[in-house]
Amino acid sequence: MPAPAPQGSTDIHAKALAINLEASFYGTFAEIGAGQEVARWFLSVGASSGTVAEAISAYDKTVSDDRYGAGTRYVSKERLVSMLDYEYQLLLTRLAKERGAQTRFFVFADTVATRNYLGNNEQHGWLGFRFQAEPDGPPNQILLHISLRDPTAQLQQQAIGTLGVNLVYAAHHQRSSSREFLAGLFDDLSVERIEIDVLEFSGPDFEDSDSRLWCLDLLRTNMCHVLVFDSKAQPVEPATPLHKRPIVAERTLGGRPGPSAGDVSDNARQKLLDEGVALEREPLTVLEIYLPTLSGPAASDNTALLVQIEQLASMGTVAVTNYPEGYQALSYFRRYTAAPIRVILWLSMFLQLLAERVFSASPGAMLEGFGRLLSTDVTIYIAPMHRKDLAAALGEMPDELLAESCGELISLDDFRPKPPLDHLFRYLRDAGHIVPLDGTTPPKS
Repeated sequence: MPAPAPQGSTDIHAKALAINLEASFYGTFAEIGAGQEVARWFLSVGASSGTVAEAISAYDKTVSDDRYGAGTRYVSKERLVSMLDYEYQLLLTRLAKERGAQTRFFVFADTVATRNYLGNNEQHGWLGFRFQAEPDGPPNQILLHISLRDPTAQLQQQAIGTLGVNLVYAAHHQRSSSREFLAGLFDDLSVERIEIDVLEFSGPDFEDSDSRLWCLDLLRTNMCHVLVFDSKAQPVEPATPLHKRPIVAERTLGGRPGPSAGDVSDNARQKLLDEGVALEREPLTVLEIYLPTLSGPAASDNTALLVQIEQLASMGTVAVTNYPEGYQALSYFRRYTAAPIRVILWLSMFLQLLAERVFSASPGAMLEGFGRLLSTDVTIYIAPMHRKDLAAALGEMPDELLAESCGELISLDDFRPKPPLDHLFRYLRDAGHIVPLDGTTPPKS
């Protein structure tokens, strides 16, 4: 067997050629929606007859339905799995008898929507790789969901070609650990070009691994900015829960809900409904875990973080984020919905946000940050806190900023900012951008 590409190499040409020179590795490339950008690498570097059994692109919908079955969205996990199923079975039917004893068969498939002419479509895709580790062995499978961030379709196609070669090579040579696999997967790419927000794998070579932990490594290594988990704490394509949904987003306290977090979310949902805004769908509760605020084992250990995600998943959709600015998470949600977004912040979070903006930034940066935060249909609901909990969260009690008449339960109405912050505060209140969330029992410290 020829030697693999040099360890640590980011040369996509060298990776494709190394695969082509492995005589026992043979399979099919099936690509829809972004040209045959992955197959092109293997066909152009030389020795492709040793690797490529077939390269196809069923662009026409009727042709695609006839080959892979109708009834699914064309850019979806379901369509990708249908492609892998069909092409893998066809490959074995044609070639297993003749060369199965000495060949490790594989199928690479992708279905992608690149930027349309107007640039107003969701630019994303699914990539999959099904492969045998040994001749006549059971297959392994890796699935990826990606979001394309390049400004042109041509650049997006190039990124897909690079990612596809990386996937084939990493699955073959670098699958022993998440660290090694993900490093190889992202060679010559960046999060500014492409985001990988779902990674799933199955098969005998992955029996001792949890793909959810590898997904969390995607976030920690800055290969995406957001991971979305469903009610079963499984990573999902973000559009699945978020598409066209009104959103009530609650940033958790270091990844943990307070004992009344469910009540807070319910009150916020009801407050949104009471606004009388026409909603086409029911509001979706999203619990955000902000990676930089984590403490304890979850700050660095994916297994501990996954336990917290599982605890939150029963309460709503969970989004784990690493954006440095709060408005960036809202901009992310805006990729998928134009419906109203309401954000729940505990009073301590709001005061910390003001302190960061007012005392640690220039006035221009402060106004820019709030402007971006509130530039779309977003309202911030401020949940009250008990006095001792507020002091514990802030490190001290800001008595000079509170009304003298406030009691043990302190709400937004008890906040009395000093000039010049008072002008901004009054504007945010009068314009309805920040609203007290009453009738809640805040979390205990």
